[in-house]
Amino acid sequence: MTETSQPNAPKAAPAGGSRATMKKELPERFKSYRHVWVFIEIERGQVHPVSFELLGEGRKLADKLGVELAAVVLGPPGGVEEAVAECFAYGADLAYLIADPLLANYRNEPFSRGLTSLVDTYQPEILLLGATNLGRDLAGSVATTLLTGLTADCTELDVDADASLAATRPTFGGSLLCTIYTLNYRPQMATVRPRVMPMPERQHKPIGRVVTHPLGLVEDDIVTKILGFLPDRDTNKANLAYADIVVAGGLGLGAAENFQLIKALAHALGGDYGCSRPVVQKGWMPAERQIGQTGKTIRPKLYIAAGISGAIQHRVGVEGADLIVAINTDRSAPIFDFAHVGIVADAVRLLPALTDAVTRRFSPHTRDRLAG
Repeated sequence: MTETSQPNAPKAAPAGGSRATMKKELPERFKSYRHVWVFIEIERGQVHPVSFELLGEGRKLADKLGVELAAVVLGPPGGVEEAVAECFAYGADLAYLIADPLLANYRNEPFSRGLTSLVDTYQPEILLLGATNLGRDLAGSVATTLLTGLTADCTELDVDADASLAATRPTFGGSLLCTIYTLNYRPQMATVRPRVMPMPERQHKPIGRVVTHPLGLVEDDIVTKILGFLPDRDTNKANLAYADIVVAGGLGLGAAENFQLIKALAHALGGDYGCSRPVVQKGWMPAERQIGQTGKTIRPKLYIAAGISGAIQHRVGVEGADLIVAINTDRSAPIFDFAHVGIVADAVRLLPALTDAVTRRFSPHTRDRLAG
């Protein structure tokens, strides 16, 4: 139930359960640790949106604790100034900056060394990172180096009466939610996947306090070398996390060929398409199309789920949608417990009718306007 390689570091309790049996014994050396930090992920010169989402969530935690919210920016000189300014626009009180040519491209060793040095020097009590490929790699290395706990792929973050971070995530294959506390170590670390948290509203704010810090490495200290960069040119790659309209299918569609119905409706609506985990396990759809805790987390304006039962693993990946429409023959399916609109029907028969209606009623211009 813990996401750390350190024995006995984080202690866990059921979500919403009592902590009466858990004794908080924070060592004296950690009592000076304060403030909430968010690592700002920059790749190819662009800030990943999950960083701004985490600044919004970090703002809430910092306000509850009565501490400052800091953005942590690592990158090359001349390539991070705009990112630093944006962090203040999304709620940061200050920024910690390591600007060094060795940070022009992500490599685990210099980024881990830099972030660990910042933590050791300025001592945050909470450190949040995005659960991206980069964030997962960096978070694990930093947590291991600092000998602290790390809770991965959280769906909810809060602080309790003792000012401890309560990090909630699905466990046991997504069948339960577990809230994990790192009681005896600092910083308390957690990763959150893109689109789990809402994007905060951007404010027009001046650049605040920026604390610069040296990296303290030379190229010869780093084992890995960047020989080149080959971008992914697959234009058909799924971008479910940021689609405004998503149509998805489950095992209730009955056969792999019926997923053409999902694709057709998604195309008619000007959206993207996906599926539930059992569909990927069947081999009917590729893993990049999976929606849920172990797939993509989405926050579209409209989500249509056809033939999906709605187990908790799927629910945590879609419940941020503005409007959820569920189609299922089983009127007792769990998805009807959280869908905004429920239709008890055979999706294989209903989907073509919906696609036809959308195609006849809405022009491409109208669909673009609705999606916007």
